[in-house]
Amino acid sequence: MRTRRTAAGIAAFAAAAVLVAGCSSSGGKDSEDKPEEGGGGKVSGPKLTIGMVTHSGKGDAFWDIVQKGAQAAADKDNVEFLYASDDQAQGQAQHVQSYIDKKVDGIIVTLAKPDAMKDVLGKAKAAGIPVITINSGGQFSKEYGALNHIGQDESVAGEAVGAELDKGSRKKALCVIHEQGNVSLEERCAGVKKAFGGDTENINVPGTDMPQTQSQIAAKLQATEGIDAIVTLNAGIAEAAIKAKGDAGSEAQVSTFDLNEAVTQQMKAKEIAFAVDQQPYLQGYLAVDGLWLYRNNLNVIGGGQQVLTGPAIVTEKDVAQLEKLTENGTR
Repeated sequence: MRTRRTAAGIAAFAAAAVLVAGCSSSGGKDSEDKPEEGGGGKVSGPKLTIGMVTHSGKGDAFWDIVQKGAQAAADKDNVEFLYASDDQAQGQAQHVQSYIDKKVDGIIVTLAKPDAMKDVLGKAKAAGIPVITINSGGQFSKEYGALNHIGQDESVAGEAVGAELDKGSRKKALCVIHEQGNVSLEERCAGVKKAFGGDTENINVPGTDMPQTQSQIAAKLQATEGIDAIVTLNAGIAEAAIKAKGDAGSEAQVSTFDLNEAVTQQMKAKEIAFAVDQQPYLQGYLAVDGLWLYRNNLNVIGGGQQVLTGPAIVTEKDVAQLEKLTENGTR
């Protein structure tokens, strides 16, 4: 059963990869420069306003990449792009309500804590404002009235990590959850546990407090025998895990979800064994592009189904190709 599901996820991701290749002329480094007025690929038609609300973002490299992708599509599509983030679910819902009050042309949201977003997304639908969800909570997207969801299947991504740990002959993994109640993080660790042939234990840490996170991971490594793999669920926590490993005198292998410049350099230095790339630039880009296409031509990317942007396992062998892109902040 696991093999079939993972194969299906990989096949779906391959289809998304074809889409990426087809859109490469408008993504990547070249897309960071705004197109010239009247040329450079900017579309014609009325200017739209699209707002995005995420469950994290301030000072977070991952969400910076999402915003870069969204802004590149906005520049191309003649869209005014608005952005807000809040680590509290109530705050996220308030931001969405503010976009409804502004009568924006489309809304992009994450569903890390989906229950808090259900009512306000119902209000967006009643107001005739199309919604696309990205990154987290994809299983709730259709139920809450969104056109589609753009991101990776978190369970499949977790299973891919578990399989990779098996390849490295690991026996006991510690999966670090940095935000309690975030459904996507829980799905990732559940996927690791499902696919990994060894033992998996979760630990909850305060992801907004890096010294405390580092201390708790180190204490767990010292108190629990046999941990030879640490799986972190974002790049910032990976750095804390590397430091915690040193504090505890542990030889555990560190791997992480998400890719950025720091993770690329950590793989190069052999501090991180591998990373799961879910292509955040693509999540932002396709969400804005998708809303523009819907407003102008009633197109729905993926036919209403989840559009996968990952997972892809990247390792030290991929560093040479990724270094320039991660330095530019687009991967």
